[in-house]
Amino acid sequence: MFNPSRDQARQFLIDAWQKRRERLPGTAMEALAADLVEIHPEYHALLEADDALTREWTPEDGETNPFLHLSLHLAIEEQLSIDQPPGILAAFNQLKGRRADRHDALHAVLECLGEMLWRAQRSKLPPDGEAYLDCIRRKAG
Repeated sequence: MFNPSRDQARQFLIDAWQKRRERLPGTAMEALAADLVEIHPEYHALLEADDALTREWTPEDGETNPFLHLSLHLAIEEQLSIDQPPGILAAFNQLKGRRADRHDALHAVLECLGEMLWRAQRSKLPPDGEAYLDCIRRKAG
């Protein structure tokens, strides 16, 4: 199983974005990552900064960690591509039909994913896929 370190995950996103900017070929995963960066213009300069690998973004400072945000986006795209947990694709398509655009729907799913992960971490229990799907379905309702 692939389990990158924080720096490896950050470097992957930085490299994918650099390849996109320089019009260099990349893997399918790098292309997807670059597509996600592209729809987040607020992160472009951050990913190009010299301190991107070492900088900390904390909720206490009112900041969103761009690497966490983009990594969650990547996780959701993978989940949708394989319909895992089962039913996420149908729930997402329903949600997407009720939102302004696909990106807005993805952000709603991202909120559900973040909540599920937070609950799992806090309770020291495995992530609850059914609760995750229920959250997405509620947002689609």
